[in-house]
Amino acid sequence: MLKIGDKAPDFELQDQDGNVHKLSDYKGKKFILYFYPKDNTSGCTKEACAYSLNYPHFKEKGVEVIGVSKDSVKSHKNFQTKFDLQFNLLSDESCKMLEAYDVYKEKSMYGRKYMGIVRTTYLIDEEGVIIKANDKVKAAEDADLMLKEI
Repeated sequence: MLKIGDKAPDFELQDQDGNVHKLSDYKGKKFILYFYPKDNTSGCTKEACAYSLNYPHFKEKGVEVIGVSKDSVKSHKNFQTKFDLQFNLLSDESCKMLEAYDVYKEKSMYGRKYMGIVRTTYLIDEEGVIIKANDKVKAAEDADLMLKEI
């Protein structure tokens, strides 16, 4: 996991509408990057809906919210539309950004090992430096916790 004080790795990914986002687009702004395993799953839906519900409060504080998973642009569009999510979801099917942010790791379920996304949230400052890092995310509580951190 990246640590507080680390420079956020660069990225260039498409959102749910096919628009390209880069780290440099957020220079001068604080933003939350939250990494989640899969669109339309129970925990991920709770986390996304909580961020969407709190999105106006993040915007009041000048903070952007961005969700990232390896789901496709089309999957993200369907997820965003289905739950009326108010923020962008970036698609990293190549897993390059996921690896750069150290969130794509070996996991285990029912004794079977596989590669997957470890639910992780980073708060990044105006200069692109990580100022909060959490890899012990509880999906339903993440948005409230991050709102208190700002």
